[in-house]
Amino acid sequence: MTEQEHIDYNRIAKAIDYIKANFKEQPSLNDMAKNVHLSPYHFQRLFTEWAGVSPKKFMQYISIEYAKQLLRDKKATLFDTAHQTGLSGTSRLHDLFVNIEGMTPGEFKNGGENLSIRYSFAESPFGNIIVASTQKGICHIAFFDDRDEALKKLKDKFPNAGYSQVVDTTQQNALFIFQNDWGKRHQIKLHLSGTPFQLKVWETLLKIPMGELSTYGSIAKEMDKPKASRAIGTAIGNNPVAFLIPCHRVIRSTGNIGGYMWGNTRKSAIIGWEAAKING
Repeated sequence: MTEQEHIDYNRIAKAIDYIKANFKEQPSLNDMAKNVHLSPYHFQRLFTEWAGVSPKKFMQYISIEYAKQLLRDKKATLFDTAHQTGLSGTSRLHDLFVNIEGMTPGEFKNGGENLSIRYSFAESPFGNIIVASTQKGICHIAFFDDRDEALKKLKDKFPNAGYSQVVDTTQQNALFIFQNDWGKRHQIKLHLSGTPFQLKVWETLLKIPMGELSTYGSIAKEMDKPKASRAIGTAIGNNPVAFLIPCHRVIRSTGNIGGYMWGNTRKSAIIGWEAAKING
């Protein structure tokens, strides 16, 4: 990400924070632009380039009322919807092409001493990311602000693994998630370390279609564990693969966005961006 792109992203993030705090008052374009020290014309252009829709339309997508509407209006469960073939656009189905393979005890033994991990750094619409893979699939994706800290967190997860900074096909296929041309992306495989319960939660998240939202309670119900909302929330919070396993699509039953490992502003940005892609 260039310095200018970093500045632009920070401006958009600040604008999203402002919209989240003030959407009930329906701030004008002038008010939004003033908050990020841009003219209305330049702010409108920058925001539309980033999100694909106007600031006003985006404000609808990240408001609590919009979230409530998404939850209220669905006639079938999100998981039934995800498995239907008549959805508008292949992007709605992309998560169904993601498969999870849990690491065996031998692969994760003694801090991953049997693992060879390749990693690289990339850019996304929501900031810089680190992506890592084994021979079997993606094992880690995270947003970051500090590159050294991001690499340290990866190595802390697998302290005895072998590391090399290499871009491979597995990583490139995973990064197609940020593009509109889904036909260029092959089936993605994930190679994750987790308990059977965590793996089941993450697999369930993959069934939430792009542009849709679910709640912790709904996830618990779909897993036939209606009393496990808190444990499910913990598993969601331990998601090792940002964006690709869409924990950002899980919100509170009140319509409140809730927490996110990589920041609530980023979560709101992703929800709005996905809604814009689907509805725009």
